[in-house]
Amino acid sequence: MSLAGKESVVDLVVVGAGGAGMAAALFAAIAGLDVLLLERTEFVGGTTAFSGGTAWVPNTHLAATVGSEDSRANAAAFLSRAVGQYGSEELHHSFLENGPAAIATLAQHSEVKFRAYPLHPDYMSELDGSTLCGRALEPLPFDGRRLGDGFTLIRPPIPEFTALGGMMVDRTDIKHLLNFTRSWASFYHAMGLLGRHAKDRLRHARGTRLVMGNALVARLLCSLRQRRVPVWLRAEVHELLLQDGRVDGVRVQHDGGTHRIRARHGVILASGGFNRHPRLRQELLPSAPTHTPGAPGHTGAAIELALRAGARLGNRNLTNAFWAPVSVRQRPDGSTAVFPHFILDRAKPGTVIVDHAGRRFVNESTSYHLIGRAMLEAHERAPTVPAYLIADARALKAYGLGMVRPGGRGLKPLLADGYLVRAPTLAELARKLEIDAAGLTATVTRMNEFARTGLDLDFHRGTTAYERNLGDPAAAPNPTMGPIAQAPFYAIRLYPGDIGASAGLVTDAQARVLTAGDRPLDGLYAVGNDMNSIMGGTYPGPGITIGPGLTFAFIAVQDAARRAAGTAADNRRASVPAGPSSVRERQHA
Repeated sequence: MSLAGKESVVDLVVVGAGGAGMAAALFAAIAGLDVLLLERTEFVGGTTAFSGGTAWVPNTHLAATVGSEDSRANAAAFLSRAVGQYGSEELHHSFLENGPAAIATLAQHSEVKFRAYPLHPDYMSELDGSTLCGRALEPLPFDGRRLGDGFTLIRPPIPEFTALGGMMVDRTDIKHLLNFTRSWASFYHAMGLLGRHAKDRLRHARGTRLVMGNALVARLLCSLRQRRVPVWLRAEVHELLLQDGRVDGVRVQHDGGTHRIRARHGVILASGGFNRHPRLRQELLPSAPTHTPGAPGHTGAAIELALRAGARLGNRNLTNAFWAPVSVRQRPDGSTAVFPHFILDRAKPGTVIVDHAGRRFVNESTSYHLIGRAMLEAHERAPTVPAYLIADARALKAYGLGMVRPGGRGLKPLLADGYLVRAPTLAELARKLEIDAAGLTATVTRMNEFARTGLDLDFHRGTTAYERNLGDPAAAPNPTMGPIAQAPFYAIRLYPGDIGASAGLVTDAQARVLTAGDRPLDGLYAVGNDMNSIMGGTYPGPGITIGPGLTFAFIAVQDAARRAAGTAADNRRASVPAGPSSVRERQHA
C-alpha cells in the first residue's frame, strides 16, 4: 500500500524485525491486534539469523519429551544463584511464569516449532538447580522453499558457518558429517544433505534447508505472512510520537516518503541493542580492541530515541555486553568475516589458548561468554588481546580451527593472508606470532601432562557437565584434553567479540519502559536486546537472549492486548463503535 503523505493508525507498532521483534508482531496478530513491523535493513532476522537459534525457557511442555524433571522453583533458584545481585527477582518471576505460555502459544498458533535436545546442559552446570536438558529449545529445521519469494528476505547466515556455498548444518549434521566414514547412519545422513544441497543450488543462491537461527526466523516469517502482517523493510524510525506524555506512534522514513504511524495501544522496541552505536559503544564497552559479529541493524538509534523521551539505561549489569572469542579475516570482496568460536574447536583435545607471554589465562572449555570476559580482564594486567588458539596437526584435522574446516583442507589461502599461522615447531610458531617461545613451550608441556592424567590443575578444564559436552567423547581420560604433540603446529588470533547487548532500556515485569523515576513511559515497551537483560550481564545457559526475547515479546503484547480490551470496553460504554481491525489511513490534519 502507498502511505506517502498520509497518517496511518494501527493497534501496535514493532520496531525491529529480529527474533524478538518478529515474535512480538506474531503474538500481536495471534491476539487479534493490527500490527505493523518495521525493519531498517533489507532483511528480516537480525542477529537471531546468525545465531544457533536456541531459546532458553524452563518448564515448557517440551521438557518432558527429554525426561526433564525441572520445576519453576528449581529454575528460579538457579537464576538467583547464577545472576545474583545483577538481576531482578520480579523480572525473573515474570519470565518463568510466562515463558511456557509463550512457547505453547507459538506451537499451537503458528509455524514456530521447537524441540528439546536430549543433552544440552546449562552453561553454569556446576550450580545447584542447573539441568542437563529441557530448558534449551532448538527450532526445528525449515524448508525455505515454502516461503516462495519470501526466502530471499531472510538474512543469510555467516558464510563461514556454512559449507559448499551456503549449505547450513546444525549440531546433529556436524556429528554425522564427522562420522560419515565410520557409520552407515552417518553416511546416509551426510549423503542426504549433500544431495539436497546440490538440487538447491540449481535454483537458489544458497541452500533452502534452514536450521538454527535461520530456521527460527523463517518459521516466524512464514507465520507472519500467513496472518498477512505488513513488514516494512528499509524503514528507519526517526521519532517517537508523544501525545500528553504517552508514546502513541512513530515517524518513519520508508519507500521514499515520511510516514506518521499512530499506535493505539503501544510501540514495542526490538531493534537489537546498542552495539553499533558509536557513543554508547564507547561509554558502555571496554577500550580493548573488540569486534562485533552481530547483524548490521543494531545501531542503537531506537534506544537513543527512547532515551530522549525519558527512558533510562540499565547500569547494574556485571558487564554491558555478552561476549565470545572471535577470529577475524578479510573476505575476497573486502568485507570482514568475524567468526565466533562457540563450540567446534576451543574445548577439543589438542588445543590451548595463550596470551602474549605464551601462558594460559582461562579454562578453554568454559562458556564463550566467560572466555571473552577473561580476555578483557586479563588484558588489563598483561597483553591478552589478541590471544592465540593453538592446535597441533591432529587436532586441526579432526576438529578444524576457526574458519578451517574439519579435515584440514584448503589451508593455502588462510596461510597466505595470515589468518592461520603454521610452523614445524612450537618455538618457530611463537616466533611467527611474536610471543614468548619459552612460555609457550612450558605451557604446552604442562598441558600435555594434564592431558595424560585428565586433571587440569591450573584452570580445571573439562570438569563440569557443560564443559565435557563440548569435548570429544572418544577422548580419555578427559574429553576436552589431548596431547599437543603432532607437528606441524597451528595458531589463529582471538579477539573479544560482543555478540549482543546486555545493557538496555530498563523495564518493569510487563516489558514497559521505565523513566528515571521508575515510572512506566506510557505506550512504550522494549524487548530483546533493547531491553536491559534479565541476566544482568551473566550467561547461565544457551539461548538466554532469545528465550527472554520471545517471552517478553509475549508479555508486552499481552499487556497491549489488555489495553486494547479496556479501550474497547470504554468505547462500548460510550456507545462509540470500535475502530476496524485492519490498518486504516487518514489524511494529515
